[in-house]
Amino acid sequence: MEKTEILRVTATPAAIDLIATLESEYGPVLFHQSGGCCDGSSPMCYPQDDYIVGDADVLLGVIGGAPFYMSPSQYEYWKHTQLIIDVVPGRGGMFSLENGRNVRFLTRSRLFSDDEAAALGLAD
Repeated sequence: MEKTEILRVTATPAAIDLIATLESEYGPVLFHQSGGCCDGSSPMCYPQDDYIVGDADVLLGVIGGAPFYMSPSQYEYWKHTQLIIDVVPGRGGMFSLENGRNVRFLTRSRLFSDDEAAALGLAD
């Protein structure tokens, strides 16, 4: 039986398309899950060369070629969920690259199943 990789972060086709568009304009990009303040809790997209990832930030995975990070405290809160990055109508985060396109990235989530959590070493 083939083992399926369990992804901590994934993206919808619409998100993958927008990432490709942004990369064609800005070069390689990365995501950091915003923790609140000005932009709520949105996935923020930045040029890779313009964002310094913190030493303790957690790399959840790669979507559309773009690394996706979050802070350690957010990871503790979200670690039992798979993040699904989508695109919806609206205004992007003030500093996120999709701002001004009348769409924004959105983080959806689902709890890992018991089997997935166990495979990820998250079972209590």
